Amino acid sequence: MSSPTLSAFARGLVAETAFDVLAVAKRLIDAGKDVISLQIGDSPFPTTASAITAGKAAIDAGRTRYAPSLGLPEFRVTIAATVTSEFGIPATAENVVVAPGAKPFEQFFCELFLEPGDAVLVFQPAFPTYEPNILRRGAVPVYRPLRQETDFRPDVAEIEKFVKHHPRAKAIFLNSPHNPTGGVATQEDLKAIADIVRGTNVAILSDEPYCHMVWEGKHHSILAEPDMLNHVVSAYTFSKSYSMSGWRCGYAIASAHNIDLIGKMINTSLSCAPPFVQLAGKAALEHDAAERDQAMTAFHGKVKLLVEELRKVPDVTVLMPKGTFYVFPRVEPICKRLGITSHGLAMYLLEGADDKRGVGCLGGECFGAAGQGFLRFSCAEPDERLVQAVAFFADAVTRTDRVKAYLETHPKYRV
Repeated sequence: MSSPTLSAFARGLVAETAFDVLAVAKRLIDAGKDVISLQIGDSPFPTTASAITAGKAAIDAGRTRYAPSLGLPEFRVTIAATVTSEFGIPATAENVVVAPGAKPFEQFFCELFLEPGDAVLVFQPAFPTYEPNILRRGAVPVYRPLRQETDFRPDVAEIEKFVKHHPRAKAIFLNSPHNPTGGVATQEDLKAIADIVRGTNVAILSDEPYCHMVWEGKHHSILAEPDMLNHVVSAYTFSKSYSMSGWRCGYAIASAHNIDLIGKMINTSLSCAPPFVQLAGKAALEHDAAERDQAMTAFHGKVKLLVEELRKVPDVTVLMPKGTFYVFPRVEPICKRLGITSHGLAMYLLEGADDKRGVGCLGGECFGAAGQGFLRFSCAEPDERLVQAVAFFADAVTRTDRVKAYLETHPKYRV
């Protein structure tokens, strides 16, 4: 029986690998395996208290119907005041739009600025949903590497070269603090990038979900630089800072004109973000900063612990991340010795190294070619489990017979 031909985009669509690995981990857990789950970027802490209370109260009060596509007016006011006070962004309510999480703004940014054939600069390793959103518009990603030896900061010279010399330069995806590497663009980097882009036809998506996970100094947004509102869409989420990943609550900041257009995109796709979720987010911003900061301190401790443990493992090179709750060790010598790709190594740790225990993590190539030879660990487990995970990793890479057996049944992971 014939069926409609699928689009080339649908046929080539690649999903975020963390969720695929999470599904494998859950299947193994259901079968009785002890899995230390460090593959997904989720918080191990409960949603902050005021957000829970306000969300429940909003449901009880009947705030379960449609809301304005741009977001509840009172929530937009609170968001604008927050980003102004915390990050120095010159925002008012008209510069704010609300959506279910930060991820939808990748698509809306591309719809706002990109035409087929436009070039978009993306630094790799990169969050894996950037590429499909660029390709959805028929635009062309232009990849440049982030390097461990420069703390995984974006190369300002590469940005200047792209903006000044690429004939179809139209957009830059900027992610700081950076997933998966933990790199952070300095304030000087952001000023230099703003100076390059200001007055050109180039737009920036500034993806800032980890704005409260900066471990040296404080978070800086490129929107705080002069005259950037017309060039930039900055995206934020409550998932990390307030442990609200399942609530799906996020927002973006941009010029009033661009915000209005994004609101129309939400109107014609998602309708709106649920009002009770928005009221939970509003309460989090107004009342939960101390609880948030306590969780961020705990995250920082987890990051330091994981790095300290990984530095004990032979042939592992790892930086102390400047931000996020990810650690991104270089394991290329281990991969070469075992004849396995870095994501193959990650899947071996989960599935093949031991019958009773596994460790979930991601191979760096899940974030693009520049990630090959690295692993990404999140810190979303209790401290003792982080120590156990690294000990398991250190032992597992010495079990060459187990690696050989795993590669025989999973040849796609051979180098």
